[in-house]
Amino acid sequence: MTYFDHAATTDTRESVIVAMVEEMRRTGNASSLHKAGRTSRKSVEIARERIARSLDCLPSEVIFTSGGTESDNLAIKGLFWQRIRQHPQRKLVVALSIEHHAVLDPIQWLVEAEGAEVHWISVDAQGLINIDEFRDVVQSRHEEISLVSVMWANNEVGTVQPISRIVEIAHEYGIPVHSDAVQAVGSLRVSFRESALDALTLSGHKIGGPMGIGALLLKREHKPVPVLHGGGQEREIRSGTLATSLIVGLGVALEEAALQQPHHHEHVQTIRDVLISRIESEVPGSVLRGDRHQRLPGNAHFTFDGCEGDALLMLLDAAGIHVSTGSACTAGIPQPSHVLLGMGVAVTEAVGALRFSLGASSTIRDVDALMEVLPEVVLRAQRAGKTLKSQS
Repeated sequence: MTYFDHAATTDTRESVIVAMVEEMRRTGNASSLHKAGRTSRKSVEIARERIARSLDCLPSEVIFTSGGTESDNLAIKGLFWQRIRQHPQRKLVVALSIEHHAVLDPIQWLVEAEGAEVHWISVDAQGLINIDEFRDVVQSRHEEISLVSVMWANNEVGTVQPISRIVEIAHEYGIPVHSDAVQAVGSLRVSFRESALDALTLSGHKIGGPMGIGALLLKREHKPVPVLHGGGQEREIRSGTLATSLIVGLGVALEEAALQQPHHHEHVQTIRDVLISRIESEVPGSVLRGDRHQRLPGNAHFTFDGCEGDALLMLLDAAGIHVSTGSACTAGIPQPSHVLLGMGVAVTEAVGALRFSLGASSTIRDVDALMEVLPEVVLRAQRAGKTLKSQS
């Protein structure tokens, strides 16, 4: 297997497996007051402190969740409800048009179920935010805005957004800002304190941790309305029995990811640049999507003229090479990417998209294996596309 889908999920670190197995051998609920419970609570708090050190935040700002989707829902719905309780006129949510569905869908739910309004900020052809449009909306409608949500880095095309500038504009009017940083954490240097964000989403399985665990970093002054109600765990913001072994795994993974981030960045960027160069020179009709420079170090996203992305994916899969047509959370649905369409890519081009994403285990040999088959795979997909068009 040659794996180019690390953005969907990456290899679980061996140290994470060892730490989780050791924790799973213990019995105890972190909310219990007896010794077994206190031991479990200690493991949770050690992990919380590891995460806080790694992302430059306070331990009390770390709220454990089941993953990126829950963290996004908690931030967006919770902050929206908090703000409209204080100021009923603040029903406007401002967000980027190319957000992950874990952000798009909760906002759309608020529109349909809670009477919210949304302004989707456009992006340019590289996927960068239209900062002038954003500034204009904030300045003209700041009294109506409940929150802003802008992803740190796009999960499909890899474009990195100017988060500090976005926060600066919003905070001038006291508007809280949330960022889905699921793809950024581990790949880029992320400091919650320096970013000045109010809320940040991260997920374990993107950084070599386990699936089913994530966190929302949340400033202490915010008290979002909970999405879940129950035992009042996690500052009474996220109720539910703490998944101690998963939390331990997340703490170990994040600590290692932060320590290794500079080396990881250089490693995957070197391979990515070779991959981009070879595809552009050896595959006619290939077009790199996303900003060429302000992008995730392990991301290479291409469209291939005259091809269907699903056809390319299956042909490569048959050759033992695993890639993606975009986000794994929407894989299997044959429709053009809303990210590419938001960047102004024509539907006929957007359907021919593939995302190649790299991780710690990626090597130049992976690129060699891909390039042995990709040119022929593209030709076969183009011929198949022409045949289908002629039959229709």
